[in-house]
Amino acid sequence: MGLAESAGLGRLADEHVRLPTVKGANAGLKVTSLVAGMAAGADSIDDMALLRHGGMGRVFAHAYAPFTLGSFLRTFTFGHVRQLDAVASRFLLALAGLTRLLGIGGEAGPGSGEYALLDVDDTIIEVHGHGKQGAGFGHTRVRGLNALLATLTTTASAPMIVAQRLRKGACNSSRGAKRLVGDAVKTARRLLGEHRPILVRMDSAYFGRGPVHAALIGGAAVSVTVRMNAQIKAAIAAIAEDAWTTIEYTDAVFDEATGRWISRAEGRRDRVHRVRLRQEVRARSRPSGGASDPGLQRREEACRGAGHLVRRVAVPRLLHHHRPRCPGHRRGGQDPPRSRGSSSRSTPT
Repeated sequence: MGLAESAGLGRLADEHVRLPTVKGANAGLKVTSLVAGMAAGADSIDDMALLRHGGMGRVFAHAYAPFTLGSFLRTFTFGHVRQLDAVASRFLLALAGLTRLLGIGGEAGPGSGEYALLDVDDTIIEVHGHGKQGAGFGHTRVRGLNALLATLTTTASAPMIVAQRLRKGACNSSRGAKRLVGDAVKTARRLLGEHRPILVRMDSAYFGRGPVHAALIGGAAVSVTVRMNAQIKAAIAAIAEDAWTTIEYTDAVFDEATGRWISRAEGRRDRVHRVRLRQEVRARSRPSGGASDPGLQRREEACRGAGHLVRRVAVPRLLHHHRPRCPGHRRGGQDPPRSRGSSSRSTPT
């Protein structure tokens, strides 16, 4: 909390957070109290009482009661959340300057030509209780809230969250992604400098005009998983055999007998939705130039003899497995709750 005070957390909150009525008074001290409570282990409004328990009064002076902090948070609208976003970005800049979080001045500092990776993805935060505001069953079949995060990573620093948004548990993954990606790229630019290249990486849930254009407008490059819809399939089918370029993945296996990579990908550049993207399509053991691969044929024959079915197919970079609906599932309703002992919970990609 001493570091937060040095970075100006309370001053920034007083400057940018403006709430109506007396509940919004002393916003800087209330925001600082909430951060102190979370740092001390509080995960609910009631737990904020620990700041006034026992000897904690010697550490935290002028801490607010849980009831006052709860009334403060319940006054927030989305516009006030955007005010907190302004506080968070400016606080992060000050914190990076005080602690050298991004390796400023090192070999991979702001002047480096290496790409800084900005990963955008969401996660489910499990909550309990039917009265929890915004809680719902999403694609993981777990009652919770959905958090959208943008994480910045460089070769000289650990991953750091530069933008975040808490949403309803049953919302679509891409909801609000355009705004968040734009904010994240701007914050990363201010942290790293104008000349440091940034690569925004997203999965197929964010394949759309909004998030992609938000990254491009901010001057970042984009790597996004392409959905296999009818237009993409037609574009892939129109690619000539001699236009494919082999991409050697780090987990590929090199076959010394044939001199080829197994589980390699092939890609080419094309235009999708008037945006320059790189279509990377995995071709499982796809022979280049259409020529027959003797080694590949021997492996296929061995697999057929073992009872396996082998196909040469082009598949997307990521595969998302969708669980079928329950027999009694109603259209448009929430997904049914899952038992705690279930082992079939889907794993995030």
